[in-house]
Amino acid sequence: MTPQDYKQISKKLSLLLRHKPELYHLELDPQGWCGVDALLAAFRKNGHPLDRMTLEAVVTQNDKQRFAFSPDGTHIRANQGHSVAVQLEYAPQEPPAVLFHGTATRFLGSIYEKGLLKQQRHHVHLSPDIETASKVGVRHGKLALLKVDSARMFAEGYSFFCSENGVWLTEQVPPAYIQPA
Repeated sequence: MTPQDYKQISKKLSLLLRHKPELYHLELDPQGWCGVDALLAAFRKNGHPLDRMTLEAVVTQNDKQRFAFSPDGTHIRANQGHSVAVQLEYAPQEPPAVLFHGTATRFLGSIYEKGLLKQQRHHVHLSPDIETASKVGVRHGKLALLKVDSARMFAEGYSFFCSENGVWLTEQVPPAYIQPA
């Protein structure tokens, strides 16, 4: 398989496991898990042959570690970014003192007015480093990097969660905690 093939499979997995499982008649449990066998069968049924070995390669080689297998390897889910109702059951944690958010410059006016909002997702996504935030932000247009005072937010009662792939999650980031990076 080519890198482009892996990318296409990853995009399809994101669509199905984060946003539209119904496209392939998949069911996610309340924590977002889907049976691996059901997923592979759904891919085949929809004209996209996918075997277990290729799926494992896509999951392990994904640079953002978007997906995870259950400990017994029978289920798969997206680590975060869902627009469908799931309860990922991450435990609250104290975040690093500063987190970063990459976005496009065209969104800055709204962000400085309203803060970072989760929109259709379950949480706002924050990165522990500038490099990761930059990779995320550049996908949306001309890059704007923001620094979030997560230590102060945490001290003032905001909850933070860290997903399995190191993305920090919170309900919102009010404007008072945001500044250019």
